[in-house]
Amino acid sequence: MHERSARGRLSLLGAAAGSVVLSFAVPPLAQAAEAQKSDTGVQREVPVANPPLDRSGRKRFGTASVYHRMFNGRKMADGTRMDPRDDNAASKTLPLGTEARVTNLKTGQSATVTIQDRGPYVKGRIVDLSPATAEKIGITPKQGVTPVEVAPITVPPRQDDARN
Repeated sequence: MHERSARGRLSLLGAAAGSVVLSFAVPPLAQAAEAQKSDTGVQREVPVANPPLDRSGRKRFGTASVYHRMFNGRKMADGTRMDPRDDNAASKTLPLGTEARVTNLKTGQSATVTIQDRGPYVKGRIVDLSPATAEKIGITPKQGVTPVEVAPITVPPRQDDARN
């Protein structure tokens, strides 16, 4: 039998052992999306389940980063495996399947990507790019991040039966 109070306490009632109480911190939902500073000094955002999707088609300006090589071959949010040679990207707010033009604001180079994953969860970053796409728009491995414009080209229609 489980009981949970508003303070974040969980009681497990056992037959012979009596009662065991486990305490854990449960931050309010409003704090879940706040940025947290990691040991390296980079502010990381806490992933939010089902963030609000933006289907407006408006351009976004922010910083792009490159997928780390540890993500190569891992499943992305749409179920496919991350291929560093493909033009795929991650966005927190664009619906999966969105095609967008990403333009490097320093070089003017651009490439078309398909949003297939969620992230990045670093404050100020709006898109994670595959290594192939990053190379196309002039992001060097040494540089790692650059200011970009993300302009949606096609946004998939809303599907009420599944979160897209």
